[in-house]
Amino acid sequence: MSHSHAVDFKKAFTIEELADSQVKISGELPLVELESERQAALVALGKNVTIDGFRKGNVPQAVLEKHLGEMTILVEMAERAIAHAYPHILETHNIDAIGQPKIEITKIAKGNPLGFSATVAVIPKFDLPDYKKIAQGINTARKSDEVDEAELETKIQDILRQKAAYEKLQAKAAQKTDDSLPDLPTPETAAPIVLTDELAQSLGKPGQFENIADFKQKLREHLEIEKKTDNAASHRATITDAIIEATAVTLPKILIDSEISQMFAHMQEDLDRADLKMEDYLTHIKKTKEELVAEWTPAAAKRAKLQLLLNEIARAEKITPDVEKVEAQTKELLERFKDADPTRVKLYVASVLMNEDVMQKLEAM
Repeated sequence: MSHSHAVDFKKAFTIEELADSQVKISGELPLVELESERQAALVALGKNVTIDGFRKGNVPQAVLEKHLGEMTILVEMAERAIAHAYPHILETHNIDAIGQPKIEITKIAKGNPLGFSATVAVIPKFDLPDYKKIAQGINTARKSDEVDEAELETKIQDILRQKAAYEKLQAKAAQKTDDSLPDLPTPETAAPIVLTDELAQSLGKPGQFENIADFKQKLREHLEIEKKTDNAASHRATITDAIIEATAVTLPKILIDSEISQMFAHMQEDLDRADLKMEDYLTHIKKTKEELVAEWTPAAAKRAKLQLLLNEIARAEKITPDVEKVEAQTKELLERFKDADPTRVKLYVASVLMNEDVMQKLEAM
């Protein structure tokens, strides 16, 4: 529902840019804005007031005002007026705020305007590098997903040596001695093991491989799936690392802290699945939570910087996630995690899908 205000937010508030990608908003709200919150403030404050002779929540206004005191009422009015005005100030001044602001009331008195300042982190401003040129250069040097004969032979020898080592351990266990069988040579010094049809048939599950040719074909297919997956991850990392390296941006601490919080949340989930306590795990690895934060900070900063870049590239390329996909995946997640906040889940899904769309765009350049 639309509403009006007796204040020009553009003129009434000034914006000062601070270090570490923060801004300080300063100004005054006129008395009429403050007074418009008085009734709501009294209702909120009066809910928990108990005075002899009156039912809780039904204390007459004059009695309630005397009981509370004017300053208590003014502070409640101020908090409500600021909360109401703050989003309008952000919108009017085009401020992309992150997290909660630090509010300081600079002027408050009965019959006077309300003065306050709000310090808040903002999405940092930065220039995108020539991400298209960077991506194109890396895409032209993309590694092949094909498995050549040398790679195939190396893998075959690894499998055969592992089989020989396992059989040696079984033989030692059967003979109850560690000295009756010679040690296997290392891969660097060992002569290649000759693969025969019979040996190929003994690998894997019974009947899995018919002969050498069948074994090699199936192994090659498996290796190519692995290589394709590894190459895709490596290629994406190479593109994003190069774009990150070419971008100068000052990260607000709140973004890094947010990434670290997510990392701890993932760790907690893993520990819960393993039925372990965080304190016990930290004791086991001989580290404090603070030491982990220090270790994780570079990675957290990199993740935060990457997300800023992906968001900015999405804007530049006019990329938005598919609405139907967002709705479908949000519904699926909410069915699995019934206590989750639908709004947060939807934002998460939209972000994941947008990131994927941006990466596919970069890989196609």
